[in-house]
Amino acid sequence: MSETVLPGEDTVLEVVSPDGARRYVRVTQTPFLIGRGAETGNHLQLSDRRISRNCAAIVIEANRFYIEDRGQRRGLYINGEKVESRELQNGDVITFGLEDSYEILFRFSSGSDEASIPHLLTQMEHITSSEPSGGLRKLNELLKASALLHSQLPLDEVLAHMLDQALSITDADRGLLLEPDATGMLKVKLARRSGGLRLPPESVTPSQTAIQLALRQEAPVITEDLAQAEMDLQAAQSIVAQRLRAVVVLPLWAMARANTQESMVNIKRGESLGVLYLDSRRPAAFSKLDRQILDVLAGDASTTLHNARLIERERERQRLEQEINIARDIQQALLPRDFPNTPEFAVTGVNFPCLSVGGDYFDVFSLGDGRTAFVIADVSGKGLGAAIVTTMLQGALSGMTLGTDPARVFNHVNRFLCNHTEVGRYATVFFGLLDNDGHLEFINAGHPSPFLIRRGAAEEAFTEGSFPVGLVPEAQYTAACLKLEPGDTLVLFTDGVTEAMDPDDELFGVPRLKQVLTGQVECPLENLQKCVLEAVENFTRGARQADDLTLLIVRYRATTASAKQDTDVSESASASSSRSVALRATQQAGGGSS
Repeated sequence: MSETVLPGEDTVLEVVSPDGARRYVRVTQTPFLIGRGAETGNHLQLSDRRISRNCAAIVIEANRFYIEDRGQRRGLYINGEKVESRELQNGDVITFGLEDSYEILFRFSSGSDEASIPHLLTQMEHITSSEPSGGLRKLNELLKASALLHSQLPLDEVLAHMLDQALSITDADRGLLLEPDATGMLKVKLARRSGGLRLPPESVTPSQTAIQLALRQEAPVITEDLAQAEMDLQAAQSIVAQRLRAVVVLPLWAMARANTQESMVNIKRGESLGVLYLDSRRPAAFSKLDRQILDVLAGDASTTLHNARLIERERERQRLEQEINIARDIQQALLPRDFPNTPEFAVTGVNFPCLSVGGDYFDVFSLGDGRTAFVIADVSGKGLGAAIVTTMLQGALSGMTLGTDPARVFNHVNRFLCNHTEVGRYATVFFGLLDNDGHLEFINAGHPSPFLIRRGAAEEAFTEGSFPVGLVPEAQYTAACLKLEPGDTLVLFTDGVTEAMDPDDELFGVPRLKQVLTGQVECPLENLQKCVLEAVENFTRGARQADDLTLLIVRYRATTASAKQDTDVSESASASSSRSVALRATQQAGGGSS
């Protein structure tokens, strides 16, 4: 295919790499091919294996630029909208159906788009004779500053060099970089003096009037002679006190990146990153080229600061994610893994936090003398705060293995949480203590009543109780008792089960859970647990849940002694029956002989 050269056109592609780095490529012929690798003659080569070798092409028809999809496997997008072919407008964003890949900004200069490195470079041969060496020197300084801003040097060092270049370009006396602190107030981060000398940031006082004017107008303030400026600037206290004659304030803005899922006509201005501030005690004379260079320098500085902030946030996110993963591993390690499965008891349980860590937990532990304790708890809230309280609760309740009375432990935990109101958490808890004879001692601290499945009927048998721990300082906790029969099954759950919601925000509810459990007589515990979980999953139909889900199922079988006693009774009844049959047979035989 023949190529058409485009003489005199200032058409530039601003290529934004996944790491935020930018480069500029001029469109010098059509078709202009874009894709991965050079084998297919691509003029712009993108290093991403997910981008097709024959990806896209820019063509010109009737003096208008168009982009065509030439085989990009994930589609070609303009401003977030998938296209086959589309006329390109100045500022259009080209993407490739990938969230973390290249973005290409189409820049077509119609005579007004002069504040960009590509345009300035293409205009180098047109620098006027009035400053032949000065213009070239300033462009050279700009190139140095741009190269430094995209280097791998430490950020503070890069920004210090950038200030030095700005001072050299403008011949100003001082250069400052101001960034917003946590409260949004602008503070001096770096301060430099002409000649590359460092100034203590606390020793300089920039003109707040000029800075606020630039931020309010969302545009640079470039005042060459303050004696002829607006009265507000002339009368500004810092300007008068420091005898300033020239001030330059360049606002720095983060530029929002295009999203392939959302339509954007142009890249829009984002949050304020601060300002680049220059001043001098001498009047200045800024040429058109000077102003263009300042605009470009501010844009590049904004990009560098924005990328640095993104990197800092990503590192903070990774650090927080690592800490959450550690907390999750600890929380999961504290859950019981080996459940009792003896002739007397069978236990199973499962926990699904809606976040990485949650506020639900359950535990099963032996107290000796044939007694087994089990507990399920739901701490208010979610995330790390709730997880910390669950760990504290688990440690406190496991202290019952030392022989402490359960009610006494609950009263102590309640007072502890209520006395530390800054914790801001409370917990519903159901605690049970079951012995080999089926005697169940329990404390219900505001928790949903477990279901008792007896001979196929499911009932809420534990409605009596007290307040959640950590909620009411005056609450008193006492234990109640219940005698279980062989085969009785307890189904304990948190409200993540009954308050699970479907896409229409309808709750799963207690009645549905009761319906699932009713009729489950000899069902193995693992199958019963699976049955409940599947019922909830089918009901929610994939809707995102807002609460943790925990199940704990306990089945009382019978003691060995009870089983032996039942066997003895059965054998005695059988022997008595045999003797009666023999006696009747003897009597019948005697009657017949007489």
